[in-house]
Amino acid sequence: MTDSGDGTRAELLCYLVVAQLVAMARTSEWLRTDHLVESGRIWCKANGARFDWQERVPLGQLAAEIAPHVRETFDLTKERSLVPLFADGWMLDYESPVVCGIQEVCAARLTCST
Repeated sequence: MTDSGDGTRAELLCYLVVAQLVAMARTSEWLRTDHLVESGRIWCKANGARFDWQERVPLGQLAAEIAPHVRETFDLTKERSLVPLFADGWMLDYESPVVCGIQEVCAARLTCST
C-alpha cells in the first residue's frame, strides 16, 4: 500500500482500535498518545502505507473514540478474546468475522467524519 485512500485509512483505524483494545485488556488503561503514535508508525511501515503525522493524529483520536464502543459491541473485554483477531504476530486476520466487523465500523465512522 502506498496511498492514503479510504480503504487504507479504514485498515489503519481498525488496527489502532484493536491496539487500544489490547492495551485495555492487558493494563486496564487505554493507550497513551505516544504508544498510539508508535502503533500507527509500526502499521504504516509493515504495510508500506504513507501517512504523515497530520493524517495519523485524527485517526488516533477516532480510534480512542471508537474503541469503547467496539469493546462492548464485540465483547472484547478479555485478552483471550483478542487473540483470534491476529493471524501472524501483530498482523490482523482479515478473514476473522470480528476483524471484518471492526473494520466496517471504522469505515462507516470515516465516511461520517468526512
